[in-house]
Amino acid sequence: MQRSRPVDAASADVPHRPFVRELLSFGFVGCVGTVIMIGGANVLRHLLGGGPIVSVVLPTVASTLVSYLANRHWTFRHRDSTGSGREVAIFFGLNGVGLLIQTACTGFTYYTLGLHSGVAYNAGLLAGLALASAFRYWSYRKWVFTPAAA
Repeated sequence: MQRSRPVDAASADVPHRPFVRELLSFGFVGCVGTVIMIGGANVLRHLLGGGPIVSVVLPTVASTLVSYLANRHWTFRHRDSTGSGREVAIFFGLNGVGLLIQTACTGFTYYTLGLHSGVAYNAGLLAGLALASAFRYWSYRKWVFTPAAA
């Protein structure tokens, strides 16, 4: 007769802890990037009178640089780095796709729907940011910050 060891609740979810930690770290980095992007977009658009698209692009590029450094050295630090040149190129390429998603949402709100208020502008920013963030998280895990070799 073999005795089984009791399993406590804390050890039962251990395999999920790295994923949860990674997701929470990614979310925190995303929040910092969001503050940079939305704050910068609103400063450029409403205080400096920039156009709706340019006001999204410039702060998103700044946010992307901060996000790369934070994600590489904190969120995905446990994953292999296959060489900074390749990794950076793919990261910024995928962020270019994310930027297109964001600007499409902002452009659609502003130009297609004709909504020019500050609330509409920020709603378009947030919708684009949510869609682009989902794409970025998936693509970073798949192509940029790959699992560490065993």
